[in-house]
Amino acid sequence: MRKLLSISVLASLRGMSQAQIRFPKPDFESGYQYPELSYVVPNETLWVWLDIFMLILLMGIVTWAVYKKRTRRPIFWISVISVAYFGFFRSGCVCSIGSIQNIALAMVDSTYHLPLTVLLFFILPVLFAFLFGRVFCAGVCPFGALQELVNVKNYRLSRAVTVALGMIPWLYLIFAILYAVTRSRFIICQFDPFIGIFRLGGDVGLILFGALLLILSVFTGRPFCRFLCPYGALLSLFSSVSIWKIRLTRKNCINCELCHNSCPVDAIRAPYANKVKEKRTAGVRRLVGYLAILPLLIVSGAFLMRSASPDLSRANKEVRLYDLVEEHEANPEEELSLELEAFYGQGRTMEELASTYEAKQEEFRFYSTVAGAFIGLVIGLALIRLSVRRTRKRYEIHHADCVACGMCFSYCPQNKPSVESQKLSES
Repeated sequence: MRKLLSISVLASLRGMSQAQIRFPKPDFESGYQYPELSYVVPNETLWVWLDIFMLILLMGIVTWAVYKKRTRRPIFWISVISVAYFGFFRSGCVCSIGSIQNIALAMVDSTYHLPLTVLLFFILPVLFAFLFGRVFCAGVCPFGALQELVNVKNYRLSRAVTVALGMIPWLYLIFAILYAVTRSRFIICQFDPFIGIFRLGGDVGLILFGALLLILSVFTGRPFCRFLCPYGALLSLFSSVSIWKIRLTRKNCINCELCHNSCPVDAIRAPYANKVKEKRTAGVRRLVGYLAILPLLIVSGAFLMRSASPDLSRANKEVRLYDLVEEHEANPEEELSLELEAFYGQGRTMEELASTYEAKQEEFRFYSTVAGAFIGLVIGLALIRLSVRRTRKRYEIHHADCVACGMCFSYCPQNKPSVESQKLSES
């Protein structure tokens, strides 16, 4: 036993001596000067301009394929390139969807430096949407492209369900802007369902959510783009008033219904000519009723969101810190958390924190009121959209919902060359 103890003591002493050799005590009197270390910094500027070049190039090719060639094949390969480059190679960042928050913060905070690449990634798809429709959504956005590549079957949802779920992107957009302008958090980036897939790691819950969306994408077209994406909601506004509109065919529509069945996002409206029409007075009364309650919905939304602003403000770190300090002041014997240690270590006073807290509460009251008014407006416009039943004699594209994927072109028999033209081309 004594021998074993001596061996263990010698081993521990040897370990201590080795530790002293590995981690020697600093010597401040020797006059030794450490050499300056230099690191190779990657040329990020080159990648930024390459990202912008790829964005413009891919949107340009989609525009050419949709308006000039009227074919789906180039858009498919654009989707593959986008998933490979913007998705896996560039890890899904810079992201046009998340740039909404940077733009919103820059509009209210003059001290915030908005990177040029973020500004361009926000503006360029919007500009293309105003000119040509949602060509960015066709296959340039890696999120939409990934869903498009796994799509096999499209089970159609009812119009009421589609309109109801279509309000979610607008609500998401409103809350994303609310938390961005109050300098609280970037919820679009925080709850991104595909970033973990592109980066091959991350929050397990979000990765599972992204996988679920991809599974749903197999059976229905682009569930994230249609029912979650806030940037898609913004692009739909500009696409609905775009200067150049996507056309199903340059010839007369023969109402074969093939384009309607092929559209993965249900953006082609069927004609109502052969259906039983309601009386015009009934439709007018319903529309007038919704227009009458629209101001009530706006006021109610503003009131409810203003009432909820204290709870919404807890997403801000200064508000949470105030609650922690106030709780600690009431129970000072509790152990200090890291946030409280940092607060007291910086020498900040409770009065300064209370002043910041009140300013932040007032800020949330104002922006929550505005956000609530927009929420009421979104709900009211959704009801009005459901109530409007415009008579159509042919299948027509609803340009706000159309993502310019080109899927309908190959299904339309009017786009296929006739037998005579094929014989002429062969001869």
